[in-house]
Amino acid sequence: MLRTIFKRPDLLAVAALVALSTQAPAQTATSSTSTHNHSHQAKEPVLINEAEIQPRDLSDWEADWQSVYPFLQDGTLDPVMAHKAESGKKSAEDYRAYYEAGYKTDVERILIDGSSVTFFRDGKPVQGQYTNDGYEILTYASGNQGVRFIFEKSGGDAAAPQFIQFSDHEIVPTKVDHYHLYWGDDRAELLTEVTNWPTYFHADLSGAEIAAGMMAH
Repeated sequence: MLRTIFKRPDLLAVAALVALSTQAPAQTATSSTSTHNHSHQAKEPVLINEAEIQPRDLSDWEADWQSVYPFLQDGTLDPVMAHKAESGKKSAEDYRAYYEAGYKTDVERILIDGSSVTFFRDGKPVQGQYTNDGYEILTYASGNQGVRFIFEKSGGDAAAPQFIQFSDHEIVPTKVDHYHLYWGDDRAELLTEVTNWPTYFHADLSGAEIAAGMMAH
């Protein structure tokens, strides 16, 4: 695959995201199958061994998903921000502002079923059919690397984005409990987006359950 390198001011697209996930919070990448590279505790850059990356299908993300953004807006995640501030370098207000920019989206729900991806805005669906378009390794100014798995639209509604790019900190086929999704019509330009990373958890989870999971590590 092509190796895409972007010199950015900071690892914003993937920085500290796993610290708010129900998987593993640390930027430790403790195994070759994980790219959990968000912890401020990591002293060495987390690098990707490209030989270990395996192709992934949409089935990895097949489920009904909800945006975490409304829970940030309504205060459900306030305890998470306070928890982060206890051991972090920012205030709870600063963390909230950071995730406000990162989580922001008007797509409140995403339904993935086979090759079909349906985006819901205000309850109104826009659907596209997507096929695998490989992956890209991103190298950030911090030295950390991450992988985006990319799918291109092959049919469906004209309003559906031409490309979707998944970042979930994994590099082999596996089911995940959350992911960050980028979408748009320009594949290369989309790879430069590092400040806004709409994040989705399973739709059957309550906000309180998501918050508890974020603080359970």
